[in-house]
Amino acid sequence: MDSVLDLARWQFGITTVYHFFFVPLTIGLSVLVAVMETIWLRTRSQEWLRLTKFFGKLFLINIAMGVATGIVQEFQFGMNWSDYSRFVGDIFGAPLAVEALLAFFLESTFLGLWIFGWDKLPRPLHAACMWIVHLGTLASSWFILAANSWMQHPVGYHFNPTTGRAELDDFGAVMFNKVQLGAFPHVILAAYMTGAAFILGISAVLYVKKARDDRPMYRKGMRLAAVVMVVAGLGVGISGDVQGKIMTDVQPMKMAAAEALWTTSDTHAPFSILTIGTRDGKHKKWALEVPGVLSFLATGHFDERVQGIYNLQKQYEKTYGAKPGTSYYSGGDYTPIIPLTYWSFRWMMGLGVVGALVGLALLWLTRKNKAPSGRWFAVVAISSPIMVLLGNSLGWIFTEAGRQPWVVFGLLTTDQAVSPSVSPAEVWISLLGFTLLYLVLAVVEVGLLVRVVKKGADKFVEPPSPKWREPDDDRDKPLTFAY
Repeated sequence: MDSVLDLARWQFGITTVYHFFFVPLTIGLSVLVAVMETIWLRTRSQEWLRLTKFFGKLFLINIAMGVATGIVQEFQFGMNWSDYSRFVGDIFGAPLAVEALLAFFLESTFLGLWIFGWDKLPRPLHAACMWIVHLGTLASSWFILAANSWMQHPVGYHFNPTTGRAELDDFGAVMFNKVQLGAFPHVILAAYMTGAAFILGISAVLYVKKARDDRPMYRKGMRLAAVVMVVAGLGVGISGDVQGKIMTDVQPMKMAAAEALWTTSDTHAPFSILTIGTRDGKHKKWALEVPGVLSFLATGHFDERVQGIYNLQKQYEKTYGAKPGTSYYSGGDYTPIIPLTYWSFRWMMGLGVVGALVGLALLWLTRKNKAPSGRWFAVVAISSPIMVLLGNSLGWIFTEAGRQPWVVFGLLTTDQAVSPSVSPAEVWISLLGFTLLYLVLAVVEVGLLVRVVKKGADKFVEPPSPKWREPDDDRDKPLTFAY
């Protein structure tokens, strides 16, 4: 930990993973709060309005933290990764600019209207504001994922040897990169699952702890969340399968690293559920394997050949040169850190499956107006958002770690991307500063969430439903906060 490269990678990893805790939760909560308010409009059930306002508060706390921690990400490109910024600036400039000018302003404008518009806007228009906020989160995700997908599979560009930069040729190719088309539904469905798990866990805790009169309301919240968890979980599995096949096509080393497949398997490549091996992941001592599953994940057929790490290493040496300058990786050369990719891939899938099963179990336990009880029920339910959040983060860790030693696949290695003029001491200062700041923000976030959750949903108050004023009505009522 004395080199700029190692320190910069740790800093980027810490801040990015921390920020990503808030991203799927923001996307998932925005759509579920919009659904709850829409159900209230259609049914006029006061319980759905109470749930809308309650989870709306939690959504606002989360999105505020997400924005605050997200700002750091772009600053880091110029701080520690200036050569990377210089290389990809022409490509990244367009999608990130559109994301900031279109998606972010769409979210912030209509979120403000939703917060302050309870007594200003007609009810259908007020509900539409949250739907537009959700569309803004989807648009923001699209542009950011397009930039990331270009790093995984560069398209629509040419390399300018005079400037030493990748320059944009086809904006449409970047926006509709096949990696993007696979990643976007997978990430969004995982976000829906995350938001639903959050609502399920909190509703279950309040169902157990709050007064009996409020239990039917929290039961409704649990049921809605459980349905979304199961449906979104199925979608995550299907989209993940599609994404795995695209990944095998454009980044075969990542798929081999996901299984720690060192030698090429001719047919029926196995998928290991559990492996005990050497520390570097090169040799296995014992493994619980299912024949053919890796072949299916990679190619769609159980009897297809899957290339191993050793074979791919030789191919990459011929294509890109024998010494990419990444000797600090455990495998060296063009091999990512195998234990990290192997276990992050499995924990990602395992936690996602368990989260979906929790939702399915809750649907069964609450069928036909049945009411589960006991602290065990609340403990299991509150663990579901933790599991799904960790699964999301491990998925991103696998995606980014499995691409190493490339920061832009086939074009720029990570050691070539770091800022040449930054000293280890400077990175240490920013690393410790951000880490301490994020610890403080974590305490604030958890404290605010716990405070709101302990209070529970507010009592029902019928909100006004103002009509559009006549042109000659110049009365101006002051803005009032929704809560």
